[in-house]
Amino acid sequence: MLTIFILFLLPIAAQAALYAFGERPRSWRDADWSSMGSLPPARQVPEARVLVLSGRTGGWKGVVAVHSWVVLKTAGASSWRRYDVVGWGNPVRINGWAPDGRWYGNEPTVVADIRGAEAERLIPKIDAAIRDYQYANAGDYRLWPGPNSNTFVAAALRAVPEMAATMPPNAIGRDFRPAPYLGQTDSGTGIEASLWGVAGIKLGWVEGLEVNLLGLVVGLDLRRPAIKLPGFGRLGVPAVVTAAS
Repeated sequence: MLTIFILFLLPIAAQAALYAFGERPRSWRDADWSSMGSLPPARQVPEARVLVLSGRTGGWKGVVAVHSWVVLKTAGASSWRRYDVVGWGNPVRINGWAPDGRWYGNEPTVVADIRGAEAERLIPKIDAAIRDYQYANAGDYRLWPGPNSNTFVAAALRAVPEMAATMPPNAIGRDFRPAPYLGQTDSGTGIEASLWGVAGIKLGWVEGLEVNLLGLVVGLDLRRPAIKLPGFGRLGVPAVVTAAS
């Protein structure tokens, strides 16, 4: 019980205190959803590109969770394509916000950024995963334990394990599965055991060591040294995956 308190509950309490005394929008209407300005117009980017971004969500959910999305652009395309899943109406949204838009006023971080020929090769696989996403109907979305926005992005990343990307540890819903699971991690570099994404353990070169309890993750990353704590996510060397060819 002491271990659970120190590793799982104490970080959440600390993050909640920071959140309570920090400045934040009172509602989604007051939040800034505008572009960060980090991505140029698509016409100025001739090469293909794949991005996975993640931003802390709003309300008290923001203490423990982030929202993630996928951005794609084929070579020569005149526009970016952003894919999100949300909890109202039809879950899958295309270009609902700027590709690098803030989420509830929070600037997103880059999880993966693949460019050039490698991105062009991966995009058809990601497109197929998006088309085949099994929770794409109204009413399918569930905030916890999933399927939610992070479940959607996890499904896309499972289609391209060669990307060697892993989602932030506080992307609650990323580990959701409709049944108990024992098998390879999403990157194919390790093994995972999971009970519907509510509890589980992972050990892999890309994922590191992760213990999941009620969707909250504690772990260690040895490949890019960092610790993973509920509320704070990843603390250490950034885990951004980049590639250009």
